[in-house]
Amino acid sequence: MTYCLGIALDDGLVMASDSRTNSGIDRISLVRKMMVFEKPGERVLTLLSAGNLATTQAVGTLLSQRLETGGALDLYAAPTSFDAARVVGDTLREVVARDGEAVRPYGNPDGTFLLGGEIAGDGHRLFEIYSAGNFIEASPEMPFVQIGETKYGKPILDRLIQPAVSLSHASKCALLSMDATFRSNLSAAPPIDLFCYRAGTLAAKDVRHFEEYDPYWAELRDAYSGGLSELFDQLPDLPKAP
Repeated sequence: MTYCLGIALDDGLVMASDSRTNSGIDRISLVRKMMVFEKPGERVLTLLSAGNLATTQAVGTLLSQRLETGGALDLYAAPTSFDAARVVGDTLREVVARDGEAVRPYGNPDGTFLLGGEIAGDGHRLFEIYSAGNFIEASPEMPFVQIGETKYGKPILDRLIQPAVSLSHASKCALLSMDATFRSNLSAAPPIDLFCYRAGTLAAKDVRHFEEYDPYWAELRDAYSGGLSELFDQLPDLPKAP
């Protein structure tokens, strides 16, 4: 399992992914779930993945191999981010159609993706691509999307994320959403990849990697945990029973 999230803001995008993959309690390893496709000044697209590792890696490899070919499944030829999401969805369908029946007796062959970024003239956009290859787009009414182990990291996003918040605010919120997931579910774990994109820059200038014992990551978690404890102590006590 894994946990990935994307946040669409007025000022840009924040996307984060964990690095744990497992196929049983004694087969746990680390795999990056983030891929960045960039042509500075023209487009930058970031892809996060969850689900069957063989499926998602095959999709990522095919997308990389087809760059600059000019074909219908070339991310660098897609005129809009919507078209880029279709490329990812169509590639996912291709992989599942080829391998799915052989894989199903042993497990689920499905994968899901988040695709965010900007193509010149199209604005910054964020999509969640389902295992069927279709997708939805984030909006002001639904400014964040998640895949993988989503439930533990959702409450903080529901409370704090609005399109008008800053990239810095959303980045901290994304990291704490990751922390909440790690604390409650062993199927997601550091390192964390964090992509912060300011709208209009058309370049991947801020991609960060946080190991488990990164000083900032530790400071953020400790400050948040301590702040929650202090706030809890200030909450009104339960009224005495009549």
